[in-house]
Amino acid sequence: MVDLLVASLALLTGILAGGLFAFIQVPIPAPPELPGVLGIVGIYLGYKLIQWVDVGVDLLGWLGVG
Repeated sequence: MVDLLVASLALLTGILAGGLFAFIQVPIPAPPELPGVLGIVGIYLGYKLIQWVDVGVDLLGWLGVG
């Protein structure tokens, strides 16, 4: 239930912020077209899919940075 509340508040905040950007007539700091938004959703879903499958490479560790 808390996740739904947080998601709802995030959506409401986004709507208010988007409305404010439109009201003061400045470009939004996000893709202004649906394909751009879907690309961001795709990145998120791909990230979650790899976490769910539980595969990956520790790139920073492999490079000796992390």
